[in-house]
Amino acid sequence: MAQQLNSGGRLQIGIIALVFFGPIIFATWMYATGQLRPVGSTNHGSLLDPVINLAESLPESSRMLGATDAAWKLLYVSEAGCDVPCHEALVRMRQIRLMLGNDMDRLGRIFLHDESLPDKVNLLEQHRGLITISDKGLGKLLEENRPKDLPPGGIYLVDPLDNLIMYFSPAIIPGDMADDLKHLLELSRIG
Repeated sequence: MAQQLNSGGRLQIGIIALVFFGPIIFATWMYATGQLRPVGSTNHGSLLDPVINLAESLPESSRMLGATDAAWKLLYVSEAGCDVPCHEALVRMRQIRLMLGNDMDRLGRIFLHDESLPDKVNLLEQHRGLITISDKGLGKLLEENRPKDLPPGGIYLVDPLDNLIMYFSPAIIPGDMADDLKHLLELSRIG
């Protein structure tokens, strides 16, 4: 009878040890082998790799981008005047900025156009605070660094250190882009 209790006690201790150490052993195995890692990402934009510092690459362009007081900048490029997709992108940038609520003053909007002058009166009426600039060098740099799997006509994000860090597809839903920006602004220790 003493042996039955002894073997039953060992079984109980083994079960208790398995309950406590089992998750640790399982988690260590998952970490070491890379099993069951999530494959998706939570951001809706595409991170640019490598990150380009505009102040180093194009100092003159960087000074023009500094025309806004906001630390973070959304940058839209249109090289063919401002047609319907251009107007839609500018409205999208305005909506996204408004969706940021209290943080909207941290985000500036810049419209990079070709040499033909856009209708600035219309732009000022509909898009207060929008900065308009023309810079061939910056347009070329942006196009060269756009993710090739995404179509042109999207919106770039420039951080407070003048790093070109993200590209958002022209088909992005404003709420998804605003979610990305809210997350970045929340985590940012600069700007």
